[in-house]
Amino acid sequence: MKTRAAALRGVGQDWEILEFDLADPGPGEVRIKLKVAGLCHSDEHLQHLELPLMVGGHEGAGIIEAVGEGVTGLEVGDHVACSWIPSCGVCRFCVTGQGNLCDLGANMMSGELANGGYRFHYEGQPVGAIAATGTFAEHAVLDQRSVIKVDKDLPLEWVSLVTCGVATGWGSVINAGQVRAGDVVAIYGCGGIGANAVNAAVQTNAGLVAVIDPVEGKRDFAKKLGADFVYASGEEAMADLWERTNGVGVDVAVVTAGVVTGDIIRDAFFLTRKGGTIVLTGVADDAAEENMHLSSSLLTLFGKRIIGTLYGDCNPRVDVPRLLELARAGKMDLDGMITRKYTLDEINTGFKDMLEGRNIRGLIVYDD
Repeated sequence: MKTRAAALRGVGQDWEILEFDLADPGPGEVRIKLKVAGLCHSDEHLQHLELPLMVGGHEGAGIIEAVGEGVTGLEVGDHVACSWIPSCGVCRFCVTGQGNLCDLGANMMSGELANGGYRFHYEGQPVGAIAATGTFAEHAVLDQRSVIKVDKDLPLEWVSLVTCGVATGWGSVINAGQVRAGDVVAIYGCGGIGANAVNAAVQTNAGLVAVIDPVEGKRDFAKKLGADFVYASGEEAMADLWERTNGVGVDVAVVTAGVVTGDIIRDAFFLTRKGGTIVLTGVADDAAEENMHLSSSLLTLFGKRIIGTLYGDCNPRVDVPRLLELARAGKMDLDGMITRKYTLDEINTGFKDMLEGRNIRGLIVYDD
């Protein structure tokens, strides 16, 4: 079949809407009609990398249109979340509760499906889909291990949100940061992931929640979510929070900035107390960039912990349904996280709005 999708051709190029040939689902695969896709900064990072033609999008939700041979637990008409972290359930990491590190994620940047090969083709050539999902497409074929069935009464906009931004931000605080009631928490960046980190810290009854973001609109949004203090720079935060904590520092610093630099990491390191934790969630534009330059002696002498987290240490098959149940119970405001909706043809406008701070989480909503 034919389908339209947004793809990148090279470094610094805008997204192009192209028509692709989409193969039928193979064994263990399903074809999904996408209904919603999230605009995440991780997809914008692709514009800075040397990659072949690639279909974008890793946050999304839709309805199953066709199933391949051997698919179990899924059928035509099911509503599903597209998990950019697959879960095989049998590798060392899955069976020890680290589904976010499943071995099937090894081909994330190549766009190759777990069974091998590619289902998108353009002008006769195979084309990968980022994270083997490709949610910036009207239709996509995914491995069943990258699909999570959800209840049909749940808004698919909610389902899309929890497949990346919500889970990553929430998990960075709850799972990776292990924030407890009364803790002092500093969050660097209040975009689609950082906003959910703020939400989690507030709901955990942190003693003080501080947000550092250079964009005024994002600082205002952080205040609406319940942040106690907001700052435009790391220097401003250091001066004020050092005084407010009587020279102790924050218990947990969570770095969710859209582009993580050495300066941000250093600021978070020095603002964190002895024995405290620095959680690195965001990434640099260049994944190979060596942007951490810290004193190992201070790390040792002050007993601090710097930890990286992928997907907020969430287990997709457990935490996606869990977060949706919190939203259904009115304990998590997912509608409030959506600042604007776009068509697929407006994708470049959506990313521009994100970079310029006009949206926290933009969504692509597909026509029926």
